[in-house]
Amino acid sequence: MDSFNEIIKSIDDIVWGLPLIILIMVCGILLSVRLRFIQIHKLGKALKYMLSDEESGHGEVSSFAALCTALSATVGTGNIVGVATAISAGGPGALFWMEVAAFLGMATKYAEGLLAIKYRITDQNGNILGGPFYYIENGLGSKWKWLAKLFALFGLCAGLMGIGTITQISGITSAANNFFGSENVATFHIFGADQTVTTIVAGLIITILVALITIGGIKRISAVSELIVPLMIVAYLVSCLVIVFTHLTEIPAAVSEIIRSAFGIRPIAGGAAGFAVMQLSMRSGVARGIFSNEAGLGSAPIAAAAARTKEPVRQGLVTMTGTFIDTIIVCTMTGLSIIMAGSYKKDLQGVAITTDAFSYGLPLPERVSAFILMACLAVFAFTTILGWNYYSERCLSYLTGANSKAAAVYRWVYVAAVFAGPYLTVEAVWNLADIFNGLMALPNVVALMLLSGVVASETKDYLKRLKAKEIE
Repeated sequence: MDSFNEIIKSIDDIVWGLPLIILIMVCGILLSVRLRFIQIHKLGKALKYMLSDEESGHGEVSSFAALCTALSATVGTGNIVGVATAISAGGPGALFWMEVAAFLGMATKYAEGLLAIKYRITDQNGNILGGPFYYIENGLGSKWKWLAKLFALFGLCAGLMGIGTITQISGITSAANNFFGSENVATFHIFGADQTVTTIVAGLIITILVALITIGGIKRISAVSELIVPLMIVAYLVSCLVIVFTHLTEIPAAVSEIIRSAFGIRPIAGGAAGFAVMQLSMRSGVARGIFSNEAGLGSAPIAAAAARTKEPVRQGLVTMTGTFIDTIIVCTMTGLSIIMAGSYKKDLQGVAITTDAFSYGLPLPERVSAFILMACLAVFAFTTILGWNYYSERCLSYLTGANSKAAAVYRWVYVAAVFAGPYLTVEAVWNLADIFNGLMALPNVVALMLLSGVVASETKDYLKRLKAKEIE
């Protein structure tokens, strides 16, 4: 197993090397400049659109439901475990680079949502389909269809073996073990290792629930997401805000540590050592940030394409709010809690880091704090599993020409992957997810850069009509 983990880690280091990080950041910068930093001057309108439906729009679900479906897939273990892992690996500065990536990623997410609506199609069964595979094929032309298929293949793998299943169920069972303890719990030898009853029971419950909901497709998933996602985000943010406001005097020191770590500033370190610290911080922050908010991955536009709207720009603005909520708000709160508590300095791994921060920061008994985090993580991860089932199934549909038999078989394979997830090691799980995220992002980012002119043109036309009051 150790040799397997080393191989996975080596591949992860190659995929998430500086070239990919630079490409994603350059894409965000290019779109931000061409759109005149729309993530700043139209954020207010985007938040307004998020809560108001477009009455004359065409689609399967409301814009808010589409956003909740996308958020159900993005607000997951990345916000709790991913932030902790990033800070543990890259230092407090990783949080700074997560924020930078998110700010630029808002422009990227905007472009994805816009293109999803502009190039979506309606199949023979009346289903509305969209996402990177369609804006690559229809926007760039049929000669680029190979790139669309490449994206769909990587998206399928990401959902089945990475961000959609293994990391989420692993996060849930790890949190359950942290809460219930593993010392005095019965264990069974499964998949070559001892597994606690807690892991087995939690894994089975989540697997059964996933199987019951995913059969219903986008409408059932969006209905569940629209109800659960807003409540879980508010509950988690209230907990984080309590931590922050009860430790206000510690914020300046935490911010100072974040900045110094982000740029490799150390009194003793030389230039080369400082650059190495900065590079590690940047890599960890950007990789985990993209894992969390998925800006550039091309997943969110698959859900955005189903929104009831006739205006691509409008849905682009709504889609953009997903990154703002996920990273600028939720991840920032998690990161500050961890840094103020100093939990990343301890010999802890994964969710145990955030659990320690909650136990330190919340003015509640340790068991109560641990339970709150476990409950939030379980709901976050569960909805992510649901959202990614829809994403990866759409990828499969594109690859197989909407073969219903393949989709039916895939749903059971997906459920099986959820079932197996808890029994893999934490390090291998996150590295595998990183690999598929990176591979998935590559064709999508290339397409976004090539279609940036279309995005800019559509935006300019919409804002002109908005100013002339041709749009309500």
